[in-house]
Amino acid sequence: MNREDFPILKQNLIYFDNGATTMKPQCVIDSMVDYYSNYTANAHRGDYDNSMKVDVLYEGVRGKVRKLIDAKDASEVVFTKGTTESLNLLVFGFMKGHLNMGDELLLTKSEHASNVLPWMELAKEKGIVIKYIPLDDENKVTIDNVLKTVSPKTKVISLAQVTNVIGDVRPMKEIGKLCQERGIYFVVDGAQSVPHMKVSVQEMNADFLAFSGHKMLGPTGVGVLWGKMKYLQEIKPFCYGGGMNASFESTGDFELREVPTIFDAGTPAIAEVIGLGTAIDYLEAIGLDKIQAHEQELKRYLLEQLKNVPKITVYNPTSEAAIVAFNIDGVFSQDTAIYLNHYHICVRAGNHCAKILKDELKVKNTCRISFYLYNTKEEIDELIRVLKDAEHIFDVVL
Repeated sequence: MNREDFPILKQNLIYFDNGATTMKPQCVIDSMVDYYSNYTANAHRGDYDNSMKVDVLYEGVRGKVRKLIDAKDASEVVFTKGTTESLNLLVFGFMKGHLNMGDELLLTKSEHASNVLPWMELAKEKGIVIKYIPLDDENKVTIDNVLKTVSPKTKVISLAQVTNVIGDVRPMKEIGKLCQERGIYFVVDGAQSVPHMKVSVQEMNADFLAFSGHKMLGPTGVGVLWGKMKYLQEIKPFCYGGGMNASFESTGDFELREVPTIFDAGTPAIAEVIGLGTAIDYLEAIGLDKIQAHEQELKRYLLEQLKNVPKITVYNPTSEAAIVAFNIDGVFSQDTAIYLNHYHICVRAGNHCAKILKDELKVKNTCRISFYLYNTKEEIDELIRVLKDAEHIFDVVL
């Protein structure tokens, strides 16, 4: 789908690591080059044409994000460096002031490090208690297991909508309803969902949503923290400087700007935000439903073809997202990745930043294939051909 729009794919390359980052279409590249070549200026600083054009384009991306995630207002969109910074801003700028010793937080053992480590650090600082929602036999989250884990002390549930290894799509509407009924903050990691499917923060009744631009055809170094305005107004920024203040005096008195500008200290990632806006336009022109259907067809095809390859273990055959975690029996995952790289096939190997998932999978490292809109069945055929010849893997690796 639309492969001709991606210049890097003209190389002899089969790219199956879209869960880590995605390729960039020419229009995204062009939009960033256009900024650097034709109207470079700072944002929110100048009273001349180029600067005012930057302001319009930069702020306009908030509106594109609002539409993409079905938020109520563009002012609820905060630009960050990515999902990791978004979750850290949320944890240390908001939750640190709203959680107390003994309060409980619910996670799962299949969460990405970005949705685990900030909470672990906060637990050390504040004495909050982290509890893990049990996964079912297919390593998925069920509403029944959420109900079994939640308690009167539960103050936060923080989950990926789609996990980056198992690829399960969580029952977010039901969990959001539960949180609303019990006064629990509901935090959604959308890094693996926003690029691949229609996402509505209103339908989920989410309180916060975090995602990254580079996983959805946009540039690196830009992401989003969306939150309900009443909560964003209570976040304490951790970066102070130009742009986010209304005034300051030598007496030490200062006044900060309103949300979302309060989080734009210093020169923001202007080109990156503009590139993100172009990526959103590109995805919506194709249609996220169409992209999701294409990816799911690829996954079904891959799983069917893998049945013809000996000594393959697939760890998530029933998950809904276009992610397949597997190993060749008796072969270290990194060796498999090195072997595939010899044939210009790019996959991810390791623990995928989900280091405690091993408690559930009973295996520490896996190879991961993650699809996107530009992948094809022909690429899968080549992968299968190479895997069938894997008896010679160590001739290549060694």
